[in-house]
Amino acid sequence: MPHFTLQIGPNGPIVNAFVAVSQGRTAALTAAGQAIPKPAPILALVDTGASCTCVDPSVLHGLKLTPTGSISVNTPSTGLTPHETYQYDIALVIPAPSGSPLIFQTIPVVAADLLEAQGFHALIGRDILSRCFFTYNGEVGIFTLAY
Repeated sequence: MPHFTLQIGPNGPIVNAFVAVSQGRTAALTAAGQAIPKPAPILALVDTGASCTCVDPSVLHGLKLTPTGSISVNTPSTGLTPHETYQYDIALVIPAPSGSPLIFQTIPVVAADLLEAQGFHALIGRDILSRCFFTYNGEVGIFTLAY
């Protein structure tokens, strides 16, 4: 099973990743003879409290993506009142320091403001973690992601 182990930083378990246009969007752009935007390098916080993966709108707009719809999400700041936000289809790649990367050709994500201001561009939520094995060893300051 491919995996990697990294240090837990001051902002928590952060991974380097790339966000790109989804497999379907790539096919549509290619068929239309249009350029495919280059993948955007990002920092992503592994967040077991996030039910879905969230990406800062600045990253999504940089890839010239349009929403595929909208969904209601609850956050600690919204309490019991859900917040309506846009959903996008993206491709996500989390490279491993050595070995095979974790790749999602198409995965729905939600736009979440203020992530970049916190020192990262995305939250890796339980939608992705449900396909992985994640350990957080705070005693020694490391985390492992296996897939």
